[in-house]
Amino acid sequence: MTADLFSNASIELKNGPDFSAEARLQADMGGFVCGVDEVGRGPLAGPVVAAAVILDHENIPAGLNDSKKLTAKRREQLYDQIHQTALAVSVAEASVEEIDSLNILQASLLAMRRAVDGLAIKPSAALVDGNQNPGLDIYAETLVKGDSRSLSVAAASIVAKVFRDSLMKKIGEKYPEYGFEANAGYGVPKHMAALKLVGITHFHRKSFAPIRDLISKENPAKY
Repeated sequence: MTADLFSNASIELKNGPDFSAEARLQADMGGFVCGVDEVGRGPLAGPVVAAAVILDHENIPAGLNDSKKLTAKRREQLYDQIHQTALAVSVAEASVEEIDSLNILQASLLAMRRAVDGLAIKPSAALVDGNQNPGLDIYAETLVKGDSRSLSVAAASIVAKVFRDSLMKKIGEKYPEYGFEANAGYGVPKHMAALKLVGITHFHRKSFAPIRDLISKENPAKY
């Protein structure tokens, strides 16, 4: 299998992510190549979520891109299309407790490893967004801004983002004071105001400075 196999997809999407990195690795190593990305490093609440995706090069959803460049509606449409067309999709989390015990970077890498391990098809190589190798048991290549360069990583970024946003919305239904359904756990003004008025929940990351500073006998966790 050579890069020629992916030439149509690369030409069509030349102004966005393409399949060139996947094609190169597939030509060099054979087997399947997955894209890996995570979401949720910055929020004050909720798990960090990672996704791994092995795309079918003959059936790639149109419009794959960095999830941050897409509207919520478009992300949700592509999320469904990715699950319908990809050869394998896996989503994994690292919990708030793991974030607090390991630190957010190590928890993010843990979620990535879990996502790759959860794929129904074992890949021979992985393209990982960013510059940190998560320590996979397969060959891994890091790509800075990979979700803007690789179709597989872009697909993983969309899957992780939609999954985590949905999870935070469900948490927000239980704890409406914080506006999780809109802010996904980030420290926006409404969230910060609720923390001072209501206190913290067990979904908050106690190792993060704004939460850590709120934890005291005078301001204990409410939930």
